[in-house]
Amino acid sequence: MSLSLEKLAFEHDHESQTDEEKYAEIAQVIESYKDKEGSLIMVLHAAQEIYGYLPPELQEFIARKMNIPVSEIHGVVSFYSFFSTQKKGKHTIRMCQGTACYVRGGQKVVDAIKRNLNVEVGCTTEDGQFTFEIVRCIGACGLAPAIMIDDDVYKQVTPAKLKGILSLYEDAEENIEGGADA
Repeated sequence: MSLSLEKLAFEHDHESQTDEEKYAEIAQVIESYKDKEGSLIMVLHAAQEIYGYLPPELQEFIARKMNIPVSEIHGVVSFYSFFSTQKKGKHTIRMCQGTACYVRGGQKVVDAIKRNLNVEVGCTTEDGQFTFEIVRCIGACGLAPAIMIDDDVYKQVTPAKLKGILSLYEDAEENIEGGADA
């Protein structure tokens, strides 16, 4: 009987699992895919879903279990932007800095996010609620400046609109220092 990737990756509440339990689940995923051609990306996706990110020690574990060089794992993880080697927040804010968003005030929104959440680009807030990333384009040029929080796109974002947007996300109010009017 074959285990499906979806079943393995989404079977548990991963936040309540110990690292040992997460590694055991990742080992199951590897076992079900290890002899299939081109399965590395599938395994890495599942491992990131289970563990939350792909730190060096997890990459080494996957390399050993799949009997491939850790340099190959690292090469794939560092090449694709959807893989992360750092722990992510509960919500991911992606600020578009493509031409349209930048020209229409995107940098002011970047500055407001940094100031109000006390977070730098590429980092996660101290409480683990938000990870803040810059992306080159989210395909919403007519809505510029635009941000994505998780899978939700927000159009014509200004520093003044930011507090209301962030308040839509659980625990966001605790993270905002005095509002986003800038």
